[in-house]
Amino acid sequence: MDRGTDRAEQGAATEPAEPGRVPLAVVVVDRDGLVSHWSRGARRLFGTPKEEAIGRTALDLLPVSGALSEEPDAPDTACDGVGPDLESSLDGGLSYPAAGRARLTAPGDGRVDVLWWAYPLVGPGPERLLVLAADADGLRAGDGTFERIAPGFALHTDFPGAEDLARRLPEILPSMSVGESARIVGQVLELGYPILEFSQNDRVPVTPDWGVARRAERKARRERAARALAAGEPVPEELRDEGEDLEYAAVRERLEFLNEVSGRIGTSLDLSRTIIEVSRAVVPRFTDVAGTYLREQVVAGEEFADGVPDTTTMWHRVAVEHTDEPGRWDDVVPVGEAMPFPAHTPFFQCMTSGEPVLVPRISEEMGHAIAAQFDKRDIRPLITGRSMLVVPLKARNVVLGFMILLRHPERPVFNDMDRVTGAELAARAGLVLDNARMYTLQENVAETLQDSMLPHIPPRMAGCDIATRYLPGTLLGRVGGDWFDAVKLHGGRTAFVVGDVMGHGLNSAAMMGQLRTAVQTMAGLDLPPAQLLRHLDDLAQRLGDTYLATCLYAVYDPIAGELHLANAGHIPPVLVRAADGRSELLDLPTGAPIGVGGVPFESVRVRVEPGDRLVMCTDGLVEVRGEDIGVGLATLCESAAHPAASMDDACDTIIRALNTRGGRKDDVALLMARLGGIEPDDVGEWRLALDPAEVSRARAAVREQLHEWGLVKLVAPAELLVGELVTNAVRHSRARPVELRLVRGDTLLCEVDDDDHELPKLLDVGPLDEAGRGLRLVSTLSRAWGTSRTKTGKTVWFELTLPRR
Repeated sequence: MDRGTDRAEQGAATEPAEPGRVPLAVVVVDRDGLVSHWSRGARRLFGTPKEEAIGRTALDLLPVSGALSEEPDAPDTACDGVGPDLESSLDGGLSYPAAGRARLTAPGDGRVDVLWWAYPLVGPGPERLLVLAADADGLRAGDGTFERIAPGFALHTDFPGAEDLARRLPEILPSMSVGESARIVGQVLELGYPILEFSQNDRVPVTPDWGVARRAERKARRERAARALAAGEPVPEELRDEGEDLEYAAVRERLEFLNEVSGRIGTSLDLSRTIIEVSRAVVPRFTDVAGTYLREQVVAGEEFADGVPDTTTMWHRVAVEHTDEPGRWDDVVPVGEAMPFPAHTPFFQCMTSGEPVLVPRISEEMGHAIAAQFDKRDIRPLITGRSMLVVPLKARNVVLGFMILLRHPERPVFNDMDRVTGAELAARAGLVLDNARMYTLQENVAETLQDSMLPHIPPRMAGCDIATRYLPGTLLGRVGGDWFDAVKLHGGRTAFVVGDVMGHGLNSAAMMGQLRTAVQTMAGLDLPPAQLLRHLDDLAQRLGDTYLATCLYAVYDPIAGELHLANAGHIPPVLVRAADGRSELLDLPTGAPIGVGGVPFESVRVRVEPGDRLVMCTDGLVEVRGEDIGVGLATLCESAAHPAASMDDACDTIIRALNTRGGRKDDVALLMARLGGIEPDDVGEWRLALDPAEVSRARAAVREQLHEWGLVKLVAPAELLVGELVTNAVRHSRARPVELRLVRGDTLLCEVDDDDHELPKLLDVGPLDEAGRGLRLVSTLSRAWGTSRTKTGKTVWFELTLPRR
């Protein structure tokens, strides 16, 4: 053992500790017999600095020689049942706890008797032995007796290391949290002051204290000093040391409490979870009851006007945490209730001043005034006689809410130090709540924006059933650039579009909204798919070169049984054949993304049969970082072919198959259409000569067809409207015959096609005007109507609602 330490220092290190506290040397020895931990108490007792002790052989540093003393004054109770010496434990010869007495010799002086306790640490870690040691002289009390030292956790240390020790303490003492045990273990390992007693709500650090009389005297002195501090009176001179110790301990305890609270709140941006965290952080450590109130707008995730709250401000009770018997508060002050607070209450004073309000004891009069706000509920038994502290929850000088803290009558009342602690607690909680509030507000704005940009597509359109899904990439970025749409075209056709603006955030969403609007407009003009993408690319160039987008555009003709598709850098669609259930990626010319500029687009036509399904999605569904996109496309084909009871079930099957893979960060847009087609028997077509007499022929053909279809109730309006449209077509056509078509689907569709490129306009017709009444009738009597240009002229159409069967 190193004996080079100055004797004076040694003497100072080994002088008796203050009454009631005996420093312990704490040493941890690893499996190689080397010291891995050397506390300050070990330095005081053995005289070796920590930097010299760590890594050295324990046998060289610890007093292993000397069996149990036989001296009459030796404290035998400290060594009951002890047989072996410390060397046996250090050598690894013992696998059970042992204790004993050894002699520490020093030059120029007699000896220092050391009592030691060794606890083997069993487990996979590097630590093997925990050694506690104390100066035997320091254990003596005035009457020559002392209590046995036995740290409450030491006999259970069959696990490695301090971290494991902290983790296992709650298993030994269930009322203790992991955070509390970590602090206790740190204190034991560093200071050598073990924690021996625990209660449900308070932790009492009990250090070895020998001599009941001296312990009682010290306790009385501390209580007198504590009463003086609590009353704000000067501490008597003879108690000054006790008062300073108590004040220092109290401040340290408050700081530790605030640090613990800060670590326990703010783990989530979810407002509800944050509220629960804040409430549970203060009960029962700081208070017995905690009621949390927030502004109505905070709970709703809305903005509110600047300024001080007033008596009309509504406050929602969002949490009530307490240590009373279960259910005692639930009926009287239920969570979720909203109420204003009158100006005479301490709650109003707190929310308007933004400062804590302390009520040492709630008097009968105040209890009655508070209870008056609770209609038909008597809250007085719950609050009268209790100490109350109301603290504001504010951030950035704005009061978001407040907490009502109550202590039981038998517990010390809130004091000025509690007021300061409560204010600091509320300030930290207010910032956390404000972060959660702002996140909730931004999330609501993002959801509203996203919902406004995503179309609400009907599940059924002419000749097809449609289902869609949209998934945001992350909770922090719900707004993205993915979109889908379905646009109704003349002739019973439907245009399907899926697009993806590269990037995330509001800018990408704004770009997406512009492109989607442009696609809808150009689709209404019945532009061919390749030409539509060409115009869309030109538009993107005019908007700026900041963003690129991919787009897949398809037109389904249910009468011809055909898909007409064009692609701008998008992943290909999947077509599931109804005949054999086989799925395939359609081979389309890829094309360049929208915004590149100067790149031609091509289109293809694909024959489809009734019952086939078309699946279009964005790459966020199939692409995972670090994985080849071919894997995702193969999974898409496989899951799309899976039988499903409905379109929604089919979409859910695809989402489950692809969205459960880890690593997805992008938005997902999915559109699926079951192409039901329209049977030839549901279509009637006629070619009419450019002769006014053909108008009556058109009416007769429509009348006969509707009778054949059993749509007798639609004969009168259909004849009238067809007559008007055919009359205009015959009058304005130049050479090509007029074409008339009736289509029975979800509605009755009527189309009149001619070679005049001039689109008719709906005019404001006066009572004496002769022209313009035809379209006014069409607009009034039809379910929907419209016009569109074609390659050879124009088409005017209208729809009538089918009668219920």
